[in-house]
Amino acid sequence: MIRQTTLRQAVSTSGYGLHTGEPVRMTLRPAPAYTGFVFRRTDLNNFEIPAAPEFVARVSYATTLMRQGVMIATVEHLLASLVGSHVDNCIIEIDSLEVPILDGSAEQFIEMIERAGIAQLEAPRQYLRVLKRVEVSDGNRRMSIGPASQFSISCLIEFTHPMIGTQRREIELSNGQFTQEVASARTFGFLDEIEALRNSGLIRGGSLDNAVVLTPEGGVMNREGLRFADEFVRHKIIDIIGDLALFGMPVLGHVEAERTGHGVHTALVSRVLRDDSAWEITDAPLLSRPAK
Repeated sequence: MIRQTTLRQAVSTSGYGLHTGEPVRMTLRPAPAYTGFVFRRTDLNNFEIPAAPEFVARVSYATTLMRQGVMIATVEHLLASLVGSHVDNCIIEIDSLEVPILDGSAEQFIEMIERAGIAQLEAPRQYLRVLKRVEVSDGNRRMSIGPASQFSISCLIEFTHPMIGTQRREIELSNGQFTQEVASARTFGFLDEIEALRNSGLIRGGSLDNAVVLTPEGGVMNREGLRFADEFVRHKIIDIIGDLALFGMPVLGHVEAERTGHGVHTALVSRVLRDDSAWEITDAPLLSRPAK
């Protein structure tokens, strides 16, 4: 039996919200089996918001959850790190409305999880197994998920900026690939859009310490340069994994994503869950069972 997991002990960090710019302290705590990922606003009498599709509120430049008017924003990098570390259950205590951006990647969240350690629980791990291909699209943005024996993602991004252009990458979420291949890829933005975003109340906590900033002339402002030539598509994969964490359990399926954003990612989760014939819950990967 493959068992559910949680953290071995609590672990904390502090930082600033990318969009609010507000200071925030966050603690990841062990949780019982079948809890999933639950945010707990310690500044609001421990009000809880589960990471579930029915609580998705906004999906423009980050994924925001809201329950009874209480929000938690920019959840995707942390959720991706928990999924990428094969953690099934976690209470996320936070004293503000936004998860800290840290360095703009998932790397420091991974380091937190490694410090806490991972403990097995007695309950069997449950998987959402995709039974048929489901697709959503919005103009030239397209995303689908189909049957597969593991969770894997094929991602394509396309920007006119010469540092990006067209980038493709595929990852299978096994054997530490999340940590090794994508976790350290940072979020990115364009210098000529920053003023407009800040005037809209966004990226008030953004800086060269937590984002790759691209110049109109075709370069990057960050003195250290890029961590990978294709850092941009690697970061998009982090966003996809984090948004698909809203399924509430590990996924057995292959994702294909082209030019997508948070809105398309969360729409795919909702589309799959609304179709009872598209998925089933199983206690272990059924590697030999033919797909429908």
